[in-house]
Amino acid sequence: MSPKTKQRPLQYSICVSGAASGPTIKSSWDEAEALGKAIAEAGHVLTTGATVGLPYYAAKGAKEAGGMSIGFSPASSLREHLRKYRLPYDYFDFINFTGLNYVGRDLYLVQSSDAVLTVGGRIGSLHEFTSALESRRPCGVLIGSGGTADMVAALVNLLDPTLSDLIIYDEDPLKLVARIVKVLDKENKDLQKEIDKRTNSWFLRQPEPPRSG
Repeated sequence: MSPKTKQRPLQYSICVSGAASGPTIKSSWDEAEALGKAIAEAGHVLTTGATVGLPYYAAKGAKEAGGMSIGFSPASSLREHLRKYRLPYDYFDFINFTGLNYVGRDLYLVQSSDAVLTVGGRIGSLHEFTSALESRRPCGVLIGSGGTADMVAALVNLLDPTLSDLIIYDEDPLKLVARIVKVLDKENKDLQKEIDKRTNSWFLRQPEPPRSG
């Protein structure tokens, strides 16, 4: 049997949710880009709605930092993605063509992510945030970025304060990503320990036959 080797740290899928249009793009595009860059530099995977606006800047930041960017499109094909929805193709390593339109795409995106970060945002970002919260995903909110992000605290306090323990607020993109990763590390500490105990090919090995007698 080969000696046990320590595995790399767990890699998380972290979603950046934000406005595809509206005033927060002009005011917060650099913060969205910084979120994508911070996720990449921390060794994790960026997920977005494969759309324009703030999620696009996050994808740009991740790719320019050498990270991985995965988009979840409302379209069912690349042709539909480009021609019907008129969405971008660059800055994505892979686009999952969900065929679920925007509402279904949002749910699929959230369920495929380990955490959701909100920057700026409008009604679609609010939908992704509430879906993440209901799914008990850790939620990061970049306060000061406008739109949905700056309304979350009041809404949560008014509607369901019991879920507020899942939300992290911060004004700094780098600190917000670091705090979310810390939460995910704590949640998945048992998995990291289990992986570290196993060999690289543990999943390929057949169980040993029971000993006779």
